[in-house]
Amino acid sequence: MCQHQPPCPDAQAPDRIAARVAVSHPEQGWSLLCNGIVLFDDAGVLLPAGQALVPRAATALPAAA
Repeated sequence: MCQHQPPCPDAQAPDRIAARVAVSHPEQGWSLLCNGIVLFDDAGVLLPAGQALVPRAATALPAAA
């Protein structure tokens, strides 16, 4: 799918969100990357095969004593 040189990371690669943006819709909160991934503003990811990856939860801070 990617025609860039060097090619963007594959959708299954650990660095998959480093691919270039092919279509951007900031008003709707998502972008399509050239490797077929839909990247959402909350850092959620939809892979080309339909698998959804949720953003990592923020680390909870200990409560003040």
